[in-house]
Amino acid sequence: MPRRPVVIKLGSSTLVDANGRLRRSRLDRIADEIAEVAQDTPLCIVSSGAIALGIGSLNRSERPSTVAELQAAAAVGQAILQQAWQRALGRSDRATGQVLLAAGDFERRASYLNARHTLEMLLAWGVTPIINENDSTATQEITFGDNDALAAQVAVLLGARLLVLLTDQEGLYTRDPKHPDAALVREVPDRAALAAIDATIVSSAWGSGGMRSKVAAAELARAGGAACVIANGGRAGAIAAAVAGESIGTRFPARADAPSAYKLWLLHGLTTAGRIEVDRGARKALESDGASLLPVGIRGLSGRFAAGDGVELVDADGTVFARGVAEMGSDELKRHLGKRGADPAVHRDRLVLIQPA
Repeated sequence: MPRRPVVIKLGSSTLVDANGRLRRSRLDRIADEIAEVAQDTPLCIVSSGAIALGIGSLNRSERPSTVAELQAAAAVGQAILQQAWQRALGRSDRATGQVLLAAGDFERRASYLNARHTLEMLLAWGVTPIINENDSTATQEITFGDNDALAAQVAVLLGARLLVLLTDQEGLYTRDPKHPDAALVREVPDRAALAAIDATIVSSAWGSGGMRSKVAAAELARAGGAACVIANGGRAGAIAAAVAGESIGTRFPARADAPSAYKLWLLHGLTTAGRIEVDRGARKALESDGASLLPVGIRGLSGRFAAGDGVELVDADGTVFARGVAEMGSDELKRHLGKRGADPAVHRDRLVLIQPA
C-alpha cells in the first residue's frame, strides 16, 4: 500500500525577507531537510511567496492593494519562486514540478480528480510538487488566504497523514505571543479547546493570512484524517521533527472517523447552488437510517439549481446538516414537493452529513 504523503506549507515570511528578497540560505536549509525526509516520505510543498518576490523584484516597498496589481506581481514572482525551489532542491538531485491550482479545480469533480492524479503521479516518479494558488488569474487566495486553505485542501485531496504549516511563530499561543502571559499551545485535541485561545494574531507584512487562517486549515485537514502541525519555519529541524511526530509547535491530531474521499469532496470541495429545507422526519431518516432525501420530506427550496449541482440540506431552523448533489433541478423538484413515490431529490450515495467537530 502506498505511503500516505505529507503536505508542507511555507508562508511568505518564511521565504521572503522584509525587502521582498528571497531568504536563500533559509530556503537551502529547508530544501536540504525536505530532501532528507523525502527519501522515506512522499512530500508535497505548498509554497507562498510569489507575490512578495514579484513586489521585491520590481523594487516596490509595499504590498499593493488592488487585485490587478497583486495578480501582476504574482505573474512576475511565480517564475522566481519556482526557479528558487528548482535550484534549492536540485542541490540534492531532487526534481521538482510546478502545479498551479485555483478554487475551481476543487469545486469540479473532474478537475479535482485530475489534480489528484497529477500529484500522485509526480510523487510516484519521485518528483517533489511545488504547489501554489494560480494567483495571476484566481482572486480567492489573494483576497482570503496565505495558501493555508489551499494546503489543507491538498492534504484532503491526497489523503495525507500530516499537514505542516510553517510560519514565523513557534505555533499557536493562548494570546498574542508578544504578551508576557502568552503560552505556547502544544496540542489542540478538538475544536472546543480553541475557545480559550486568541487566534487573531496579525499577519506579516508580506503575507495575507494569519494564525486564524492556519487554525481553520488545521481544522479542515484533521476533519479529512490528516494531523496538522503549526511550527516555526525559521527553526532548523522543524520539518523532520513534525514528520517524525516529535513535540514541536502546535499539533492538531487527526480525526479517526474521516469520511471517504468522495464524501470529503462533497464536504469541502463541492460548490452549492441552493438549499433544500427538510422536515423533522426527513432529517431523522437521513441521519439515523442512511436514507436518500425524498420529495415527500421537503418543506421548501431556495436558490436555483440544476441536476448535478451541489445543494445544502437545512432543517426548519435553517441549520445546515448535510450537503449533496441534486438528482433533479429546482424547477422539476418544485413539482414533486410533498409527493410520495417520486425519485430521490438527493441520493444517499451522493450525500454527506455534517458532523460536529
